[in-house]
Amino acid sequence: MTDTDTADIEKTVAQVKLLADAGSEIVRITVNNADAARAVKEIRLRLDAVGCRVPLVGDFHFIGHRLLREIPACAQTLDKFRINPGNVGRGKRRDENFETFIAIARDLGKPVRIGVNAGSLDPEVLGALMDENAKLAEPRDAEEVENDALIASAVQSTDAALALGLPADKIIVSCKVSRLGQMVAVYRALAERLEQPLHLGLTEAGMGQKGVVATTAALSVLLEDGIGDTIRSSLTPEPGGDRAAEVRLCQEILQALELRSYRPSVTACPGCGRTTSTFFRELAQDISRHLENKLPEWRGRYPGSETLTVAVMGCVVNGPGESRAADVGISLPGSGEEPRAPVYVDGERHSFLQGAGIADAFFQLVDQYVDKRWGES
Repeated sequence: MTDTDTADIEKTVAQVKLLADAGSEIVRITVNNADAARAVKEIRLRLDAVGCRVPLVGDFHFIGHRLLREIPACAQTLDKFRINPGNVGRGKRRDENFETFIAIARDLGKPVRIGVNAGSLDPEVLGALMDENAKLAEPRDAEEVENDALIASAVQSTDAALALGLPADKIIVSCKVSRLGQMVAVYRALAERLEQPLHLGLTEAGMGQKGVVATTAALSVLLEDGIGDTIRSSLTPEPGGDRAAEVRLCQEILQALELRSYRPSVTACPGCGRTTSTFFRELAQDISRHLENKLPEWRGRYPGSETLTVAVMGCVVNGPGESRAADVGISLPGSGEEPRAPVYVDGERHSFLQGAGIADAFFQLVDQYVDKRWGES
């Protein structure tokens, strides 16, 4: 998702393209006022002009029904709408606003993500369940009741959208929370209750390593269960930090789980007392950088090369085995070993490298392998 003021067309276009170039397959933009809504069409035109066809999702809160109705170009341009059931009003007004929003999506054939969030949960749904819980002889934990409220809001809103004529295949559902255990419990319950695709995300995951670890753990548990159709990481970037880090994290998670492949991967040894030299670490870093630099070229020229695996190992203990398991691997000499490095290609020993030119020679072998395996015959 972008974090620009959508009304600032130039900055929003630049960030959407940044995210799309990093590999985001859908980009969500905030549509929080009339200026933002009026900017959507021009944003789309400018993106199309530079060949960026990534679908745009409008993120609506509070007045989405009004913006879509009063600025039809916005509704027509967006590829998908997101509505938060907790932010569309109360009572009769809530129902009317929701109906307007869904009717516009239905008539335009646009998909809608019904995005429930613990931080803005419908107070009427939560209040009713809390009242019921208070009357029990043994009231349940507050988080369990909140889980039920999140699920109820999502299910009720889905049923209402279906009743208003929005096709079942035009509805996506999410229930985002900031606590891992709660997220997993809610999505497992949703997967049993609904047939609609589920959008996964641990919201407000935080900064740095904490946010990365929490997001990875939460998404991985559910994806391993076969739950989830789209994913987003909600990291808090450093001031002036890279917004596309969210995209790369999602890619790394999917690749680690062997669900998708985005870029060649490098297996590298962590080092121990046998690996007295730092050369293998430097080589691992250099080959990773080399592969990343080659990626834009290889994507177009060598389809399939994103599945390439390379191993850079530091001694004879696990080096040959890991190198054989990779497409191309090198086992550098450890402490007391013969000062030459066997290279393995497709599980067979290919050659030995030694001397000051090992890195360049290894890069050349990897490039030749990619050209031979994925190049045009």
